[in-house]
Amino acid sequence: METAIKLLEHERIDELQRNGYRIIQNEQEFCFGMDAVLLSGFVSVEKKERVLDLGTGTGIIPILLEAKTEGEHFSGLEIQAGMAKMAGRSVALNGLEEKIKIVTGDIKEASKIFGKASFDVVTCNPPYMNQNHGLKNPNQPKAIARHELLCTFEDVAREAAALLKPGGRFYLVHRPHRLPELIGTLKNYRLEPKRMKLVHPYAGSEANMVLLEAFRGGRPQMRVEAPIIVYERPGVYTREIYDIYGY
Repeated sequence: METAIKLLEHERIDELQRNGYRIIQNEQEFCFGMDAVLLSGFVSVEKKERVLDLGTGTGIIPILLEAKTEGEHFSGLEIQAGMAKMAGRSVALNGLEEKIKIVTGDIKEASKIFGKASFDVVTCNPPYMNQNHGLKNPNQPKAIARHELLCTFEDVAREAAALLKPGGRFYLVHRPHRLPELIGTLKNYRLEPKRMKLVHPYAGSEANMVLLEAFRGGRPQMRVEAPIIVYERPGVYTREIYDIYGY
């Protein structure tokens, strides 16, 4: 049952094209992007599985996964209290309080907050830029979302490995230029990359995103799937993108 929600300054409600769900976003802070939507389409969640999204931001990934899968319960962890409250109001807006829980906390403490080996699936759309890449946005919520100011990818991999049950799965979206580091870090924490999909803006262009699935304790063998092409031509998505978005 939908709940009436009062919007704060600069907030808006966007349609998600899934189950009639909607989401609150603050246009002055951080709005979810295509990377989060593509990650939600890449993730596999089975019946009765429990899912945690690290650095959940607006709560978009737990909300979309609840809409798209038959998972039992979804949690989101967000360090920014204001963002976590906004995500929690989006959960309430859609009447999903029994299926989704938003928790305020630090990714670096995630396994202490939730307990070790407590999830079947962990997801993350982490900050892409480390200290060597890009200028930090002076707008703090955007800077935290895009730059490794509050956690590194090693923090994310370490906590994902601790949070997952044996055989559990970790899903992430990142930038291809960091693939050697990503794979090496995952393997250091016994998260074995099993599936990879590259995302290209246009056919024939360089990839600008990579989706990865890793198993806790899996054997070394990775499948590289057919890539996702975002645009047929400028301003026109491919059929696959429309399908992922639910149009």
